[in-house]
Amino acid sequence: MNRTRLALVALLLSTSAPAWADTLIDNVRGTTIGANGQPESFTGLLFDNAGTIVRVIHAGDKKPKPKKEYQYHVDGKGRVMLPGMIDAHAHVMGLGFAALSLDLSETTSLAQALEKIRTFVAEHPDRPWIVGRGWNQELWQLGRFPTAAELDAVTGNRPVWLERVDGHAGWANTAALKAAGVTAASKDPAGGKLERNADGGPQGVFVDTAMELVNARLPAPRAEDRDVAFATAQQILFKRGVTAVADMGTSIEDWQAYRRAGDANRLYVRVMAYAAGVEQMSLIGGPGPSPWLYADRLRLNGVKLYLDGALGSRGAWLKAPYADVPATSGLPQLSETQLGNLMSRAAMDNFQIAVHAIGDKGNAAAIGAIDDLSATYKGDRRWRIEHAQIVDPRDFARFGQNCVIASVQPVHQTSDRTMAEARLGPDRLAGAYPWKSLQAAGAKLAFGSDAPVEQADPWAGFAAAISRQGPDGQPTGGWQPQERVDRATALAAYTSGAAFAGFAEKRFGRLAPGLRADFIVVDTDPMSASPEQIRATKVIETWIGGGLVWSAEQPVK
Repeated sequence: MNRTRLALVALLLSTSAPAWADTLIDNVRGTTIGANGQPESFTGLLFDNAGTIVRVIHAGDKKPKPKKEYQYHVDGKGRVMLPGMIDAHAHVMGLGFAALSLDLSETTSLAQALEKIRTFVAEHPDRPWIVGRGWNQELWQLGRFPTAAELDAVTGNRPVWLERVDGHAGWANTAALKAAGVTAASKDPAGGKLERNADGGPQGVFVDTAMELVNARLPAPRAEDRDVAFATAQQILFKRGVTAVADMGTSIEDWQAYRRAGDANRLYVRVMAYAAGVEQMSLIGGPGPSPWLYADRLRLNGVKLYLDGALGSRGAWLKAPYADVPATSGLPQLSETQLGNLMSRAAMDNFQIAVHAIGDKGNAAAIGAIDDLSATYKGDRRWRIEHAQIVDPRDFARFGQNCVIASVQPVHQTSDRTMAEARLGPDRLAGAYPWKSLQAAGAKLAFGSDAPVEQADPWAGFAAAISRQGPDGQPTGGWQPQERVDRATALAAYTSGAAFAGFAEKRFGRLAPGLRADFIVVDTDPMSASPEQIRATKVIETWIGGGLVWSAEQPVK
C-alpha cells in the first residue's frame, strides 16, 4: 500500500515513501457523524503512524504543535472532507467481473443490445463462452423477455449467457441451452422458472434458481482471474470514495482471493463478508465468524440467505398476486420452515444473518423468523434484512421490535419506479421502498448499491435518498415523497450506520479518536448541495488507514 502522506503528494510522489509519522491535515470543511448520531463539523484531522485517528480538530481548538505532535502538515485548501463511504450491500467479485465482461446496463432497446452483443462476440473470438450482464427488458420497453432466437442471430454457435441487471434472471442462446442440456422436457426447479415458447420449449430466459442449470456449465474462473477482478473492483470503489464494503454472497473462492490480496499487501478496501449460504459459511468460518484480519481489512461476519427473487423478474414474494401478471405471486426460494432452520443453524454459531427479502410476503416471513429466533438467540445479533423493498405497512412496527437493520439501496427506488408501479398497482405503493417509515419504526438504516446491479456510486444513492427523484429530476416533488430521509440520515446510513450493520463501529465508519483514518476529499458538500450537484460529486482523493489509495490528480502507485 502507498503510505505516502497527503502532505507529501506534491513533494515526494517521485521518491520512496518515508517511514510513517504523525500527520496533520487542516483547513478542511469536514463533516462526520458524531457519537450522538448527529453531523459534527471539524477543521482538521491528526492521525498517527498506524493510521489511527489521534485527534479531530474543531473550529476554535488549539492547534497541535509541529515536530512534537505531528511531523507532516497538509493544507487541505478548504476542501470538503468526509468519512470514507461504506457500501452496505454489494457483490465485490461480481463488480470486478462485470467490468471485465459484456456490459448491457446502458442499452435502451433490444436492437441496441443485440448490436453491442454482436460487436463483443466479434472482438473476442478466443472465448469459449460469451458472458455478460445488465440487460433490462423494462428499459427496452419490450413488454416481454428476450428470446434465444433473437440472441442466436448475433452470436453464432458459441454459447452465450447474459444475466439480467438484478442478477435474478439469465438469457441464453441456443448453443448455451444445448450445453446445459435444457429441452422442452426440463422441469422448473423449486424457486425458479424457465420461460417457455408456445410449444413448451425453452424460450431462453431462466429466472432465479433455474439459472443454475446454465451456471453449472460455465467455465469456472481461475484464481488469477479472481485476483484481477478483485483488483478491478477495488479501483472502481476507490474512485467513488468507497473505503469499506459488505460483500453479500462470498464464496470460498472469493474469500481465498481476499486472503491472497491480504497476504500480498494488496488488500486495501475493508471487506465485511457474508457467505453465500450456510455451506460456504462453514467452509470459510468453521466454528464461527473470523477475527478481523489485515489491520481491520477483512472479516467474515455472517451469512447471506435468499428468501425470494427480484421484482423486475417477478420473483419477489408478494402477499397478493402481481398486478400485471395475476397468475403469480413470486418465487420464494425457501419455505418459512427452511428459512428458520437455516437462520438457526447460523445463529447457534454466532454468525450474523442477512436475509434477502424484496416482496412484502418475503419481508413478513423474514421478520417472523427473526421474531421466533430472538426468543432463543439472545445478545447483540443485529439481524439484517437486505433490500426490504416492498413492506406491508402493517409490518413496519415489527422491524423496530428487534432493532432489525434495513439494508437498503436508494438507487433501486429511482431505477425501479415505473416497473414497481406496474408490478404492484396503486394500492401497494405505500409500502414501496419505505425508508423513512422503517426508520421511524425503530429499524437501523444502512445504505448500499447492490453493485453491479447498480453502479457502486454512493452519491447517486445519497441524492435519491433525500429526493426520491431520478437523475432526470422526475417525478416532480419525489416519488412517495413521505419516504425521503434527511441529509444527516443519509450520511449516517453510508458511514456510521453501515459500519454498525457490520459490527465495525468501533473500528471505522466515523472520524473520531481511536478509529481508522478512512476519509475522502470531495468537491461537493452533500450536506448543503442540491441532489443534482450531489450526483455529480467528484472524489478528489480516497484514504484508508492513513494511506492514499486513489487520487484524481495523480496516479497512486
